[in-house]
Amino acid sequence: MSPNPVAETVASLLPRARTELAELVAFKSVADFDQFPRSESEAAAGWIADALRAEGFTDVALLDTPDGTQSVYGFLPGPEGAKTVLLYAHYDVQPPLDEAGWATPPFELTERDGRWYGRGAADCKGGVLMHLLALRALKANGGVPVHVKVIAEGSEEQGTGGLERYAEEHPELLAADAVVIGDAGNFRVGLPTVTSTLRGMTLLRVSVDTLEGNLHSGQFGGAAPDALAALIRTLDSLRAEDGSTTVDGLAGEGRWEGLEYDEAQFRKDAKVLDGVELIGSGTVADRIWARPAVTVLGIDCPPVVGATPSVQASARALVSLRVPPGVDAAEATGLLRAHLEAHTPWGARVAVEQIGQGQPFRADTTSPAYRAMADAMAVAYPGQEMSYAGQGGSIPLCNTLAALYPDAEILLIGLSEPEAQIHAVNESVSPEELERLSVAEALFLRNYAAG
Repeated sequence: MSPNPVAETVASLLPRARTELAELVAFKSVADFDQFPRSESEAAAGWIADALRAEGFTDVALLDTPDGTQSVYGFLPGPEGAKTVLLYAHYDVQPPLDEAGWATPPFELTERDGRWYGRGAADCKGGVLMHLLALRALKANGGVPVHVKVIAEGSEEQGTGGLERYAEEHPELLAADAVVIGDAGNFRVGLPTVTSTLRGMTLLRVSVDTLEGNLHSGQFGGAAPDALAALIRTLDSLRAEDGSTTVDGLAGEGRWEGLEYDEAQFRKDAKVLDGVELIGSGTVADRIWARPAVTVLGIDCPPVVGATPSVQASARALVSLRVPPGVDAAEATGLLRAHLEAHTPWGARVAVEQIGQGQPFRADTTSPAYRAMADAMAVAYPGQEMSYAGQGGSIPLCNTLAALYPDAEILLIGLSEPEAQIHAVNESVSPEELERLSVAEALFLRNYAAG
């Protein structure tokens, strides 16, 4: 990184940021209160509110959103007549999954091989620290040249829409000239990247019932309809022979125009086992950024340990569908629901319940904000030109903000590059990426103010 006062300040603040990230990661802020205490999420929200107040933010508030979670809001006034920039991150995290699979405790930030490990370190508590570092660097070097709003969401990972509904009910709250969503990531470590598209998502719970109760498989198996077998057949209908997603009526031939994803690099990033094929057709970029993708997230059925010789009366699954840009998520939800109902065999009773939904997003990369970010990243990443990539994940708030503020410029950056392994065991963040992206965000705010 070429020396400049902002970069030097960020570098000096990095040890403090590590300490703060460790404090924030320690909160088990999973917004599923059947699994984790609500108090953990509330404590994380309180930590962020205190951090904003310490930086001079006014109007700091814990917003009680309609899904029962809290988002943290703060406003930092800038010079009179300045532009307003909204900085977004979320503090809720995915469950740690199999804690035994973690090399170190998931809620204890641990340094190993030059990276900081812990649930939420990259996705997206690190994003909170990125915003704080950028603002601190500007304050130490002439001041923050724009009005800044910060919003830290408390239920992004659940997809329950709390902040989206709150924003719709209070449309003036998050109004801004530009929005920086700190919940994306570089295409790879060291390659500055903005995310120009996001797939949307829909989440359905499908339940299958065939019998009044479980039956002895020796006495009734072979004629009694097995609900688990029916569910397996239903779920299998969502994929073609090559693994491509097949939902009746949903187009699946989209093409990605832009940065390509080398297949060998993808296999390495995804940690695909030797000899196992990738699924789908087209380029890797087509498959993960421009086409629908179904995933069975979980199945309720008897575990192997302790299973009895029974024909199952009931079974259910949680099914996620990633929706590519250009497809309405509500329409995709309807098609997925109809497909599941139509492909359930043997007349089994099927019930489909919608759990969550978010629209896909496409940014305007020709806007002045993108030019300001490109110039900032060229300084933060010497010798590297800013790239544009898609992201297979979903950030439903993007479309809500685009609808509420059609003139706002929305940029997506962040710490979730492939090595971060977000949502998986052993999630981590690169401190070098945290440093460089904090510099880039600070310089962006300067460039945008001057533009």
